[in-house]
Parts: sequence; structure tokens; C-alpha cells
Amino acid sequence: MTDLVIGADGLARCAWAGAAPEYVAYHDDEWGREVRDDDALYERMTLEAFQSGLSWLTILRKRPAFRAAFRGFAIGEVATFGEDDVARLLGDTGIVRNRAKIEAALHNARAAADLPDGLAALLWSYAPPPRERPASFADVPAFTAESKAMAKDLKKRGFRFVGPTTAYALMQAIGMVDDHLVGCYVNR
Repeated sequence: MTDLVIGADGLARCAWAGAAPEYVAYHDDEWGREVRDDDALYERMTLEAFQSGLSWLTILRKRPAFRAAFRGFAIGEVATFGEDDVARLLGDTGIVRNRAKIEAALHNARAAADLPDGLAALLWSYAPPPRERPASFADVPAFTAESKAMAKDLKKRGFRFVGPTTAYALMQAIGMVDDHLVGCYVNR
């Protein structure tokens, strides 16, 4: 149980959730909860890409600004963003200002808009069968066969910043896999 932490409320949580209030809220209310709305999935995918190389806490703290900058992550709106929007986003100090990630987010919105059955149908087609919760962080993989297949398919369809590790983090975030540790109070 060393990978669990007991919060001020007496509840056992995955240890990473104990580092900051934003982590507690994200862990308790969102991480590992099923998401099937296309725009909400696009938001999670985009934030996972922006997180690459940074702390997730940085992304959580900037999330309101990301939502404003990316018009609530409405795929149809972001898909119409052009060079003026890239310049606007690069000047927005509230978000991570990385040209490659910004351009990938816009490109991914266009790719998502082109999916005939929507983003949810594509992503959830890679859901693995349910498995037991991991006992420790050492039991949590960085990627799986399903996340590798998802990343490969997304790249084939033109998506960017969606490697197998990012795809697996997305799978965790949207409740496709349950990586809350054994003993964590959160129930899906």
C-alpha cells in the first residue's frame, strides 16, 4: 500500500493525487471516469499532447485558459482555426505556447472532424477487456498493445502527438482502463 496516500479526508488515493489540490480533484472526479463525448475526448487528447515533457499539474492549472483559447475544445470550431489563431495562441500566456503542439491540436481537430463515425467510436474501438486494478505503480504499463494500435491508427488518419504512451495516458484519463490502484477509494 506504499503507492497509496491517505488524504486529509481519511480516504486512500493513488499517491500521485496527494501532491496538490488540483491533483486530488482530478483524481477523484475525472481521471478514470468514462468519457464518450467527441469534444470532451478531443480536449483530453489535446491536453495529453500538450503535457508531453511537462508536469500534468502545469496542464491542470492552465486548463481554464486552454478551454477559453480553444473555444471549449469544440472540434467543429477548432477545425476552422487558421494562421491568425495560431498567432493568437502563441501569444496567449495562459496556455503552453509551443508551435508544434498548437499546430497539432488544430490539425487533430480537422482529422477528428473528418471521422465518419466520430472520435468516440474510433477511440473506444481500442478498449481492452477489463482487468484487475494494479497493486502498485510498478504494475501500470507505459503503453499496451491496444495503445500502440490506437496510436498507429490515429497517425494513419493524420493525427499528431499521439504516440503509444500518450494514447495510453488518454485511455487512463477517459476511463477506458482503470489504473486506480487496489485500495484506492475511487470506484468507476
